[in-house]
Amino acid sequence: MALFGFGKKKEEKKIPACCCGSSESKVEESTTCCCSTTGTVAESDCCCGETENETINIKVLGAGCKSCHEQYENAKMAVKALGLPGEVEYITDMEKVMGYGVMSMPAIVVNEKVVSMGKVLKAADVEKLLHKHGF
Repeated sequence: MALFGFGKKKEEKKIPACCCGSSESKVEESTTCCCSTTGTVAESDCCCGETENETINIKVLGAGCKSCHEQYENAKMAVKALGLPGEVEYITDMEKVMGYGVMSMPAIVVNEKVVSMGKVLKAADVEKLLHKHGF
């Protein structure tokens, strides 16, 4: 009787070896991969192309006002202080800003995820925010 899930065999959940759901990962000794649970994976052999050594992409969204420009400078100082590989962009194009769903500016976007909006963070606060998100 399979009605309402009764009588069905319980299936074992397989844990994929990769963050993208694939069970493929070719082990080599070159770079650590985010999707390898058994060792290191060469970047070219990683099935999803993501590695832990990726650069950080920070965008400061603003209208071009003094507060937004100040947020941009603070974000640049935080990235420099942490020694992170990456770039900080300052976006004032309102179509792009609205594409992120941001209604309060300035806003900070880290790797395409809005992490702060509506207040100017000091460089130290941006550093804490980046640490909180794994950088």
